[in-house]
Amino acid sequence: MLAAGPARSGCEVADILRAHGRDYQMTHPMPSSHTREVSALLSCRTEDLGGRIERCDRCGFERALYNSCRNRHCPKCQGMAKARWLDARKDELLPVGYFHAVFTLPHEINPVVQCNKRELYSLLFKTVSETLARFGGNKRNGLGGKLGFILILHTWSQVLLDHYHLHCVIPAGALSHDGLRWIAARKRFLFPVRALSKVFRGMFIELLEQAYREGELIFPGGTAHLGTLPGFRKLVGKLRSSSWVVYSKKPFAGPEAVLDYLGRYTHRVAISNHRLIGMRDGKVSFSFKDRSEMGVRKVMAIDAEEFIRRFLLHVLPGGFMRIRHYGFLANRSKKQDLQRIREILRRTGREAHAREESTPALMLRLTGIDVTQCPSCRTGTMHLIAEISNETAGSLPPAPGRPARVNSS
Repeated sequence: MLAAGPARSGCEVADILRAHGRDYQMTHPMPSSHTREVSALLSCRTEDLGGRIERCDRCGFERALYNSCRNRHCPKCQGMAKARWLDARKDELLPVGYFHAVFTLPHEINPVVQCNKRELYSLLFKTVSETLARFGGNKRNGLGGKLGFILILHTWSQVLLDHYHLHCVIPAGALSHDGLRWIAARKRFLFPVRALSKVFRGMFIELLEQAYREGELIFPGGTAHLGTLPGFRKLVGKLRSSSWVVYSKKPFAGPEAVLDYLGRYTHRVAISNHRLIGMRDGKVSFSFKDRSEMGVRKVMAIDAEEFIRRFLLHVLPGGFMRIRHYGFLANRSKKQDLQRIREILRRTGREAHAREESTPALMLRLTGIDVTQCPSCRTGTMHLIAEISNETAGSLPPAPGRPARVNSS
């Protein structure tokens, strides 16, 4: 009998969409982008996408594994994408400390963001990247050089409501403007968060007002009053008087800890399947961490249609990149800048020692899942014995020991 992976509640996001998606569409007209995402999630690891048959070289156990949709919003497709992305980042790690900061938009702007995702997500990236670059280039802040950093967009809270923020991973230092020196940052903190907050707020509001003047924003339905001049001025007044949160965590314990951290944050989706508890009587229950009570884990139950609405809130605009690299980590200058930094650090006795790992090994370390191990005897290795085309997968007759549909990890 086939083992299909770790024990779960048996409920997945795709199951909720399959059971209640049609009812949701009846009351919530869906844009084409949402329709495409739902279609991809429903097809993921089913006969629709074809797949392969594997056999254990020890006990002869067989399983059918159907292909992933590879959609970036799919809870089942992020493991391997994350592993490949992290594998590419290994060679970019430096033997220095790393800082983690989080820039959060105040909730007063949420209704405008929902209607202008591409514009305001881009504005958020621009504001945070220019704020960090400005602080890094200023000697009075302790550096005075070219900073490097990775920004990762998250749009959700633990209960799937809108909560727009950027996670920032920043090497603790800067490359001097002449490219000849590495300027080490303070050990305990990078920049004062209050000063960062003020610059972040001022720059974002300035760019928001510019976008409004140039007619780049829309204000449909319930946001129409914010599109009027009095309404927009009132909104800006609230933004100026509210607290803008920039949170700075303790430095990471070395480059390897950074890699593990990135693995937890880069390829997250709004909710993972393991947080789902069940679906019953038209309601979906899921676990969440209550930040107001020191991260105590609780359970929330909401109507299935409301769950779908919240999930789709976090679908990104087509082609929008939610992970971006800046400064000496930017793609256009990364190779040259990192080589210079390593040469400088090597001369000072701080050479990097990158860990060489295959993608399966990286998956095993980050997730605890050995994707090659036989799930039946736990000692053999699974090998490909046949391909299943998407034209014939649906009619593939089940064989002994091989069900018609199996989800792979």
